[in-house]
Amino acid sequence: MSIRPIDVARTDGGPQWVEAVDTPSGVEVWWDEPRPHEGGRRCVVRRLPDGSRVDALPEGWNARNRLIEYGGRSWRPLPGGGLVFTNWSDQRLYRLDGDTPVPLTEAGPSRYGDLYLPPGRDEVWAVREIDDARDLVAVPLDGGPTRVITKAQHFLMNPRISPDGHHVAWIGWNHPNMPWDGTELCVAELREDDTAGPYRVLAGGPAESVTQAEWRDATALYAVTDPTGWWNVHLIPLDGSPARNLTPMELEFGAAAWKPGLACFAVADDGRLVVVHGTADRRRLGVLDPASGELRELGEAATHWASTVSVAGGRAAAVGATPYTPLEVTLVGLDDGAHEVVSAPKPLPDRDLLPTPEAVTVEGVHAHLYPPAGEQGPSPYVIFVHGGPTGNMPIMLDLEIAYFTSRGIGVAVVNYGGSTGYGRAYRERLRHQWGVVDVHDCAKVARGLVEMGRADAAKLAIRGGSAGGWTTVAALVHSDVFAGGVAHYAITDPESWAAETHDFESRYLDGLVGPLPETRDRYTERSPLLNAFKASGPCLMLHGLEDAIVDVGQAERFTAELDRHGKEWALLTFPGEQHGWRREETIVAVLEAELAFYGLIFDMETPGVPPLTLKGRE
Repeated sequence: MSIRPIDVARTDGGPQWVEAVDTPSGVEVWWDEPRPHEGGRRCVVRRLPDGSRVDALPEGWNARNRLIEYGGRSWRPLPGGGLVFTNWSDQRLYRLDGDTPVPLTEAGPSRYGDLYLPPGRDEVWAVREIDDARDLVAVPLDGGPTRVITKAQHFLMNPRISPDGHHVAWIGWNHPNMPWDGTELCVAELREDDTAGPYRVLAGGPAESVTQAEWRDATALYAVTDPTGWWNVHLIPLDGSPARNLTPMELEFGAAAWKPGLACFAVADDGRLVVVHGTADRRRLGVLDPASGELRELGEAATHWASTVSVAGGRAAAVGATPYTPLEVTLVGLDDGAHEVVSAPKPLPDRDLLPTPEAVTVEGVHAHLYPPAGEQGPSPYVIFVHGGPTGNMPIMLDLEIAYFTSRGIGVAVVNYGGSTGYGRAYRERLRHQWGVVDVHDCAKVARGLVEMGRADAAKLAIRGGSAGGWTTVAALVHSDVFAGGVAHYAITDPESWAAETHDFESRYLDGLVGPLPETRDRYTERSPLLNAFKASGPCLMLHGLEDAIVDVGQAERFTAELDRHGKEWALLTFPGEQHGWRREETIVAVLEAELAFYGLIFDMETPGVPPLTLKGRE
């Protein structure tokens, strides 16, 4: 018995944003969730105090946006039960109070994200993006003209108004920095016309990353920032006096800001903070007393809490998972710690089909092992490489992993040097070393599995998506460890990708490889495209045809080079898909193709999936 691809598709993904709302009847909880069976849209769901759940977004509407291409906070509940949201198909802001959403912004090139409702004001604040320019704007909820609050740094997020209405705070940064490299926490007075005056920088800088800020009161903000090398919660006075670290621990209380609007802490009415914290091996939920520094855990059995949390009525709404349960929206009492799962249950396979993960460290490299079903001696193993590369893969239920382990293929998730969740020093191991450290770390773990007697040295593969796809193809051409690789929407040539990608990541490679043209030799040496002739095994490439982050040409050129040098390969493309798989039919097709590929390179039977043909295989 094994897990079916449709089982994976129907539990794929989880809530991105959650919000708790205190009402006279009790606490409501709102969240958004993926709907692969509805064309991959994200639907906003509302859970009422009586326990009933309703879709707050009508069928056909999709609460997503393309802010910095990865999207920012895309919706907020309005007082009284309405909703303001961004719609994927036209990127406009909408208000929904009845059956039909009403547009608040004009059609055109503008994108909106990181939505915020300033208390006591009938408007929504957002980051607006027009081509490669961004500003903070206020959009009246009655559809009036948009007001520009400020134009400051090249990238902006986290707009917040002070409780007395006199100041606005935001976080900004400029090229070539990424938000985990260095950002600035800025504060400006609001003028009579409700625009921001000149701003002051209260925290952050070129080598300090502020990821979130919320007002404590009119005199100070709480902010997650990392002057110590760890994202800790700090109290930042408005008057410029020294900040105070409230959580001086070697734990991360923040996360990489790939999507503006992430929230790793929330401020309760009584002044306590609900915080998501830990390492990539375990992220916990807790409540912090900022006066005493006491941190009390609330997380129970969950091994991972996502970077979204909200608090109302003495209860926190958060999204947690265990190795045997998927990401679920949970209400947690701040005082009694009582947990109540409020999102709809997902159909899950038998517990016996789910692997039990192990956190290990191999020569200083963090990894999570998911053993294959019936493991008895050396088995086929696949190294899973996360994207980013500034990201990580946590310990939690992932049916994509279980799909393979239930069929006798072990999985090792490698949080290579450069991953988040282990402090800045570990994150910066990848600085100027992309294509070197990540490849070496994945190979270390693979060889370590062989030395442990768990993996068959002749049956090792590597797979990943986006930056993980880069590491996959780089490992194929720059090591001899892997019998083959599967690359989802992969970067295959860094110099051409830097020239053709979107604005947010257009200078990312300055820190990962080096600035151009000064370090062009590194690009040439590391490019999988230019070294395709050295591939140690076949490669399966999978790519969406609407991908605006990594163009499908990256896959096409790489497979053409493999073909030119007599290497084995296959390329499957998917209309209507962007950077990542969202449609049920795509998820099924991708999993079946990947399993068929492992059947070919591991000489395994793969009953029940369509055969895959490798070009170049006689």
